[in-house]
Amino acid sequence: MTNSPHVPLIPGLSALADRYDALLCDVWGVLHNGREAYPGVADALAKFRAKGGHVLLLSNAPRPSTELPAMLTRMGIPADTYDGILTSGDATRDCLKSHTFGRNCYHIGPDRDLPLFDDTGVHLVDEDRASFILVTGPFNDEVEGPEDYREQFTRLVTRALPLVCANPDIVVERGPRHIYCAGALARLYEELGGSATYFGKPHGPIYGVARHRLMEISGRAIPDTHILAVGDGLATDMKGAKGQGIPALFVTGGIAAKDCGPDPEHPDPALVAKLCAAADIDPVGALPRLVW
Repeated sequence: MTNSPHVPLIPGLSALADRYDALLCDVWGVLHNGREAYPGVADALAKFRAKGGHVLLLSNAPRPSTELPAMLTRMGIPADTYDGILTSGDATRDCLKSHTFGRNCYHIGPDRDLPLFDDTGVHLVDEDRASFILVTGPFNDEVEGPEDYREQFTRLVTRALPLVCANPDIVVERGPRHIYCAGALARLYEELGGSATYFGKPHGPIYGVARHRLMEISGRAIPDTHILAVGDGLATDMKGAKGQGIPALFVTGGIAAKDCGPDPEHPDPALVAKLCAAADIDPVGALPRLVW
């Protein structure tokens, strides 16, 4: 049996900020809960930048990054607290523009994600005419989950339609609730025998784009050891960072909060270590919320 790793619980980002030149910071579950920003996050980002660090928000949002600043500002996270935003939606748009999977797409997801297809040359069609499926989430994530798609996916798998997943997250917070994301649907599609291509964390290509963006922002190549990935998702943020050799800071108060103890603001060190061991990750530290 593998021993649980030692995961230091730190009071805030300031405890290790001087070790790093850049943050790859997750958004949903770290900066906000889908409705409002967490207290202290804007201050933490601003102070990291004030010391000379660079902040690239790295999100599995299935929408173009150009749509996020206005939303973040409304939540209390102003644009001067970060240097740029990269989303899985950006990477998905590049794929759509390349027409790698064809031009006829059956889209599963809410209408708010439709800007993803703008100026891509891809046509939205019904499933009978599609050459591929693109999933940005359930049609109605307030009430739907993967099982609502089992019958349809069983039918689509028999046609060997490839599925493109624009958000590998399984669940995210929306206020006090957890809602299913595109990753949960794509996982079911694969379990039924289908083929899925993922854009976003933890998959490697998004990190290559992120490194390039950080180089553009800073004017130099920043070594991976001087980049700190910040996230609450064990299977996305933490796993992705480990796979790339990038140090990671685990925010325990997001989707893993219930597994870290009864009080989200005071995680149990033993439970945090056990959780990280089970996920085979070794973050450089953990804290309940991203504060300075």
